[in-house]
Amino acid sequence: MTHTFTIAIDGPAGAGKGTLARRLADHYRLNLLDTGLTYRAVAYALIQHALPLDNVSAAETAARQVDLAKLDRAVLSAHAVGEAASKVAVYPTVRRILVEKQRDFARTPPGAVLDGRDIGTVVCPDADIKLYVTASAEVRAQRRLAEIESIGGTADFTEILADIVRRDERDMGRADSPLKPAADAHLLDTSEMAIEAAFLAAMAIIDDVLAKRDKA
Repeated sequence: MTHTFTIAIDGPAGAGKGTLARRLADHYRLNLLDTGLTYRAVAYALIQHALPLDNVSAAETAARQVDLAKLDRAVLSAHAVGEAASKVAVYPTVRRILVEKQRDFARTPPGAVLDGRDIGTVVCPDADIKLYVTASAEVRAQRRLAEIESIGGTADFTEILADIVRRDERDMGRADSPLKPAADAHLLDTSEMAIEAAFLAAMAIIDDVLAKRDKA
């Protein structure tokens, strides 16, 4: 792949888009960015400095200081950070600051796979490929529970499901950059699909676009 190529992957939490994004970035040798980590980094900074999540000015400052090269997934993956991130992500000014950083990342050769909530609609509306990965709330809750139990933790399925439903409502209902599939996105419902099947389906879509581009 000799030209800049952008793959936008959107969808709700727990649908499997993160795993798919990593597989695709590795296969096509593209840069990878989980844009959700940028919002988590803002939330984490506020938490670390004991600042309230509704302090928009502090959130803007934290957003400007986010370094995409230093996003620590292990630290930022904490459940509390994710909950906080969904709250600071509703601020339009914070989103604008982070979107510019994300766009700069996407423009860096050889290209990138960006995983998030508004990549195909806002961050990279001209992406070469747009995928919208989804799954039922119940399936996503079950996956989250299995993930927690696999590392020795315990959790309540009902609480996880309620949390996912609340987050979906927040993400889909916000006025600025709501979660929704782009008009030209390819839909992948992973409710009854293993990651390998989703990966192969995505590859088929991408390879078709690349083949047509090579003939042009």
